[in-house]
Amino acid sequence: MLNAKVHELLNSQINKEFYSAYLYLEFSNYFKAKGLDGFANWYMVQAQEERDHAILFYQYLQNNNAAVTLEAIDKPASDFEDGMAVLKAGLAHENYVTSLINDICAAAHEVKDFRTLQFLDWFVKEQGEEETNANDLISKMELFGSDPKSLYMLNQELGTRVYAAPTLVL
Repeated sequence: MLNAKVHELLNSQINKEFYSAYLYLEFSNYFKAKGLDGFANWYMVQAQEERDHAILFYQYLQNNNAAVTLEAIDKPASDFEDGMAVLKAGLAHENYVTSLINDICAAAHEVKDFRTLQFLDWFVKEQGEEETNANDLISKMELFGSDPKSLYMLNQELGTRVYAAPTLVL
C-alpha cells in the first residue's frame, strides 16, 4: 500500500506529464508555423514521450491498487518571442520536471518505499537525458541558428527523430 503523500505526488505527476505533452505540442505547433518541420517533428516526438510517461505513472498506480484521479490539464503558453525562447522554455520545463521527480523520490525515500524508488529510478535517468537534449538543442541553435544554411541542416537533422516507446517494466 502506498503512503498517502507518495500516492498524491505520483498521481499529480500524471497531470504534469500530460501537461508536458501539451507544452511540447505547442512547441511543435510554433515551429510548424515557422516552416521548421524538423523542429516541429522533434517536439512532436517529445510530446509522445511525455504522454507515455503519464501512462507509466497511471499504470504504476493501478498496479499498486492505488486510485487514479485525473485532473484538468492547463493550457500551455504560446506567446514565444522566437525559436530560441521556445528552446529555453523547454529546458526550464525539463528542470522543473526533474525537481518534481526528485520530490517524489524524497517522499518515497522518507517512508522507505523501495518499490516506488526503483520505479522512479528510470525517470531519474530519463530526466538526465531530457535536460541534456534540451541543452544540446540550445547549443546547436546558438551555433547554427543565425546562418540559414546551417539552420536548414539542423532542421533536417531534427526531422529524422523517430518515436521509440519507453521500455520500463512496471
